[in-house]
Amino acid sequence: MPHIRQLRLSDTIVERLESMILEGALKPGERLPAERALAEQFGVSRPSLREAVQKLVAKGLLISRQGGGNYVSDKLGSSYSDPLLALLESHPEAHRDLLEFRHTLEADCAYYAALRATEVDRQHLQAAFDELQACYSESPPAQGARAKEGAADARFHMAIAEASHNMVLLHTMRGLFDLLKRNVVTNIGGMYELRGETRERMVNQHSSLFQAIMEARPDDARRTASEHISYVQEVLAHNREEEVRVARAERYRFLENFEKH
Repeated sequence: MPHIRQLRLSDTIVERLESMILEGALKPGERLPAERALAEQFGVSRPSLREAVQKLVAKGLLISRQGGGNYVSDKLGSSYSDPLLALLESHPEAHRDLLEFRHTLEADCAYYAALRATEVDRQHLQAAFDELQACYSESPPAQGARAKEGAADARFHMAIAEASHNMVLLHTMRGLFDLLKRNVVTNIGGMYELRGETRERMVNQHSSLFQAIMEARPDDARRTASEHISYVQEVLAHNREEEVRVARAERYRFLENFEKH
């Protein structure tokens, strides 16, 4: 019979750290605890921990900075490069496609968050919700405040993804985070100008979603998340149709003036 290969202690530490990265306990760009503290936490020697870190650096999961500690690679947190972000941001069709994708993705995140959220998850979600509510409590936002509100909105949805305890959903949302944040900022600016009641509707929708997750009502959470994205789609589709009508009318006026001359 073949011998059972015994794992080195450093391989066991690698598995622990990889699990923490996959589960979202260690986030892209985040610094690992100090070597001594981490070794004590795992109950291992510092040389074994150092060996494990070197293996993760070789895999591209960690970055070791001379005299500055060890960090989770920030490349894990972005599936979209800056040039692609700018390209997507400039095309209305991309905004529509992202909303369609969010419709399914965030409804599932909300469902599983309501089903699986731990007390720690609820604390993080509460903090994200409070931050968003603080933005809402301010007077109707100007451009700078809109960016702050958009970022808080995106972080709230990110906290829901973390509470879902689904690693694929979580890292899909993480990869989309910069695009999601820009999309939200662009959307809320246009929506607030289009409809006066939009901000109040958004406040109520986020509050209902938050309560459904905190009260462990998965079906309500999924429905509320879906209704929230549907509302955003409806308002922006109406705006797009209005822009097309205005552009068409301007072309007609241009042709009329051209024919007169």
